[in-house]
Amino acid sequence: MLKVNNLEVFYGNSQALWNVSFEVPKGEIVALVGSNGAGKSTTLKTIVGLIKVKSGTIILDGNNIDNLTSMEIVKKGIVLVPEGRRLFPEMTVLENLLMGAFLTSKLDREERLQSIYEFFPKIKERLKQIAGTLSGGEQQMVAIGRGLMANPRILMLDEPSLGLAPLMVDQVFKTIKDINAKGITILLVEQNTSNTLKVANHGYVIESGKTVLFGTGKELLSNEQVKKSYLGIS
Repeated sequence: MLKVNNLEVFYGNSQALWNVSFEVPKGEIVALVGSNGAGKSTTLKTIVGLIKVKSGTIILDGNNIDNLTSMEIVKKGIVLVPEGRRLFPEMTVLENLLMGAFLTSKLDREERLQSIYEFFPKIKERLKQIAGTLSGGEQQMVAIGRGLMANPRILMLDEPSLGLAPLMVDQVFKTIKDINAKGITILLVEQNTSNTLKVANHGYVIESGKTVLFGTGKELLSNEQVKKSYLGIS
C-alpha cells in the first residue's frame, strides 16, 4: 500500500535520513522503532509532506506522492497524529475533533463522530469541555479522534503513549488494535518498543537515520540486538 524507497532528508545542511526504506502492507500495523533522535518522527513528517524529500520516493498505491502538498496527501488518505498531541487548548473537544474533518462533508462528519464515540466513549462526555483542561490520556484520545475524523486509510501515530500513566498506555495500545481491526492501516512510531512490537505485524528499526533491521513483530522481539538495545535485556 505504502512504499518508502531510499529516502534521504535534510534539515538545512544537516542530513537526517539516509536511504530509509520500508513497506506498509494494507490492513497491517507496521512499527518504526528506535532511540530518541533516530529519525522516526522525521520519516512520518516527510511522508505527510511537512518535510521535503531530497532523494528517494514515497509510493502510495503505485503512485509517487513525495511531490504533493500535505493537503493533497491527506486527501489521499494518509493522516498524521503528531507527537505531543498538538491540540488547540483553548477550543472545546468537539471543535478540536471537527478541525480534523475540514476536508469531509457535513454528513460524513456526523458519521465519523459516531464512530469515534465507539472508540472513545469518554470523548462524548467531554465534547463541550476545553481541551486544555483534559488529562494527558484524554487529550491523546482527542488527538487520535481528530486524526480519525479525516477518514484515513493509513493512520500514522507518533509516540501516542508518550508521558501517559501505565493504565492509559495499555488503553492506547488496545485502541490501536481496535482501529486496525476496523480496516485502517497503521504506521506506528513508538519508543515503547515492547508493547509496540507485540501489536505490530511488521517492524523496522531505525538508527541514526538509517533502516538497520526489519522483521515481524515477534522476530524483532526475540532479536538479540533489539533486546539489548531497546528492551534492556542483556
